[in-house]
Amino acid sequence: MLLCRGIITRNTAQRSINQSYVYDMSERDLIVSNLDVCWDSVVEFLSKLESSQWQTQSLCPEWTIRGVAAHMVSVEQALSNWLPSGLDTPPPFEKVGGYFEAAMQMPEAELVAHMQSTFDIRRENLSETTEADFANPSVTPVGPATYGRFMAVREFDFWMHERDCRTPLGIDTDNGGPEAEMALNEVHLSIGYIAGKKIGLTEGQSIHFDITGSVERDIYVRVEGRAVECEPIDAPTTTLHCDSMAFMNQACGRVDPEVPIREGAISWSGDAELGAHAARNLRFTM
Repeated sequence: MLLCRGIITRNTAQRSINQSYVYDMSERDLIVSNLDVCWDSVVEFLSKLESSQWQTQSLCPEWTIRGVAAHMVSVEQALSNWLPSGLDTPPPFEKVGGYFEAAMQMPEAELVAHMQSTFDIRRENLSETTEADFANPSVTPVGPATYGRFMAVREFDFWMHERDCRTPLGIDTDNGGPEAEMALNEVHLSIGYIAGKKIGLTEGQSIHFDITGSVERDIYVRVEGRAVECEPIDAPTTTLHCDSMAFMNQACGRVDPEVPIREGAISWSGDAELGAHAARNLRFTM
């Protein structure tokens, strides 16, 4: 599967069929850089919270903000000092449960310090990797892929989870930049599935995802036997106009779709019935 290969905006490159993203950094360097920024941002955010804020319900139904923090650090702790040599050396995810429970028992300040020290270990791990390491086959949360793809998924996870915590507290942050572009790429990679299986486009139909705001991207999908991403279409069946953060929240099942629709963060043009249906059926993960 295609890894993130850089920042795509309307003013630079347009992703099209059988083309890679174009960027100035190596695949490995970009992923490592974005993870580093996400780790720093999460620690800085959590370090400023008052004790009562840690008990706030996050956008993840099963977790408070403390639970999200424990989840993030427990996975990175399990990945510490691990590198796949192939699909027969899966990540030691059996350790995550114990690490999670231990993190949930830590006082807030201790948990933040634990996160910082764990992320520092991960930084050291990644600093010692090569492009070849990132190309190694690996078991990942999205199926067999590469270690690099796995780390891109981790970046997506951190980027989303920080916003899962910030949103209910009303603490805004920048939702743009290279880290946001990489997070959006994870949804972009599944756009055919979203359009075909979740929205349910039928033969001959097409959709334009007009994503604006902190991240800007145009994505076109049409159905020719199956739903596939395609080159720009002059007159798609429907166009979904989405603020980038609203699009991410819907794709990840975070917010009732009626909220961004009511607020004008998601709207549609063209076939109104299909557009209204698409706006309410973007969720492909949680």
